[in-house]
Amino acid sequence: MSGVPPILVEIKRGPIVEAKHRGCVVAVEPGGRIVAAIGDPNLVICTRSCIKPIQAIPIIISGAADHFNITSRELAVICASHNGEAQHTDAVAGLLSRIGLDVKDLQCGAHRPYSEEAASRLQKDGVPFSAIHNNCSGKHTGMLLNARHLNLSTDNYLSPEHAVQKAIVAALSKMTGKHAPFVTAIDGCSAPTFALTLVELATAFSRLVNPWSFGKAEKGATGPADLVIGPDEAVAIKWIVAAMTSNPEMVGGSRGRIDTDLMRVSRGRLVSKVGAESVHAIGVLPCEQFPRGLGIAFKIEDGSKRATPPVIVETLSQLGVLERPELEQLAEYHMPAITNHRNLKVGEVHPVFDLGYSGRGL
Repeated sequence: MSGVPPILVEIKRGPIVEAKHRGCVVAVEPGGRIVAAIGDPNLVICTRSCIKPIQAIPIIISGAADHFNITSRELAVICASHNGEAQHTDAVAGLLSRIGLDVKDLQCGAHRPYSEEAASRLQKDGVPFSAIHNNCSGKHTGMLLNARHLNLSTDNYLSPEHAVQKAIVAALSKMTGKHAPFVTAIDGCSAPTFALTLVELATAFSRLVNPWSFGKAEKGATGPADLVIGPDEAVAIKWIVAAMTSNPEMVGGSRGRIDTDLMRVSRGRLVSKVGAESVHAIGVLPCEQFPRGLGIAFKIEDGSKRATPPVIVETLSQLGVLERPELEQLAEYHMPAITNHRNLKVGEVHPVFDLGYSGRGL
């Protein structure tokens, strides 16, 4: 399937449609069966921060997580695109101190904290923001942890030739079922990022929530032997998902972050990870409706941040993953109100697509 992506969201001011956002969505089971889709499932996207949970897998496989006694909250911040709140920066600083490094060893660059409260506090105290406030500082600290544990250089840990990055590529291969090499680019935090199709990203998240579905023990498992998820890797993956769903505030922030609120409201039934330019991935843990679990990947064509949350919540609603009380708690994401300078509601961001899901899949 190719061509112009379908319209997923309309921006309405009263009865007037004044903007539209196009995009694609695909939901897939661990074995690769597409359950629902709109738009091109083979659209090539840049993974950006969506794959942080996958980038954390080698930290556990190598033994670094055990060696440095990483807690569940610390593992969650390693997988995070965090707000730069004290709970995040304290966790990152503690990890860096434990391995004998500090903020100057982070190569992610500095940006203003996503949390306006945290940013205002820094400004009031006359403290400049630093790399530790970067939303990716946890991910970078995880890479440094692995390098330290393996007695490798920490000066070039972002190089594609570094063993830490090669281990990430190997993990990505197993999670997507796709052999390297991947088309790569440089992310906003200077780490390597990768091109995948939307269905490959969804597949990776379906395996994130059910790694045993593509393991050696599964009867009839197919695919190259070097892409099979082994038992140690499956345990590592389950640890990562448990850390994220148990500590959702560490993955995003205290308020106003869809990853955090989705995992809170669903009470651990979903794992969610945002990426830049309106790419997003969600894993639905095995449940009655989807006993093998489900991976869902989203991409808004123009990268608009305002369009992604309505598409995510509407998709979860159409798939029957979220119930009415949960949808009510997520109303601000589902159909956000547009207000004017007098705080009057003058419009709405409104999802307008139909996945055509009947419960049977495609």
